Amino acid sequence: MPTIRGARAGEAGLLTALCLRSKAHWGYDAAFMALCVPSLTMDEGSIAEGRALVVEDEQGRVIGTVSVGRDGNDAELALMFVEPGAMGSGAGRLLFEAAVGLASQLGYRRMTILADVNAAPFYERMGARFLRNEPSDAIPGRLLPFYEYDLTSGASS
Repeated sequence: MPTIRGARAGEAGLLTALCLRSKAHWGYDAAFMALCVPSLTMDEGSIAEGRALVVEDEQGRVIGTVSVGRDGNDAELALMFVEPGAMGSGAGRLLFEAAVGLASQLGYRRMTILADVNAAPFYERMGARFLRNEPSDAIPGRLLPFYEYDLTSGASS
C-alpha cells in the first residue's frame, strides 16, 4: 500500500527530476521541457516549511510528490506529479487528498490549481471546479486550465 510522508531535506533534486519525468511523459519536446524547469523545480524551502509531501510505494521508492504554496489568501497546489509508471495506481489521489489535508491544516479555505491540460480530467474527478484559462507560468502564450477546490466542504464551491 502506498504511503504519504513529508519530503525530507536534501530531496529537492530527486523530486525535481521526478516532476520533469512526469511532465515529459506527455510527449513534450526538449525545448518545451527546458522552459518548464524553473516551474517544475521543488525547492528546499517548501520542504523545510513542511509544505512538500511524497508518496512511496511498498518498497519505499518515491513515486510521487506534491507541494502546497501560497496564492494570496488561498493555498496553491504548486507541484503535483507522479512517476509515469505509477500513473493510474492511486498515488495521485493519495497525494491530492494529502495536499487538501495539509492546506486545510495550514488554515486555508480554498486551493487553486493551474493544471496541465493532460491533468485537467484528474482534477475534475477530484472535485475541483474549472474557473477559466490562465497564462502558463512556463510557456509564453500558452493557456492552462485554472481550478479551485473548496477546502471547507471537500469539493469545489
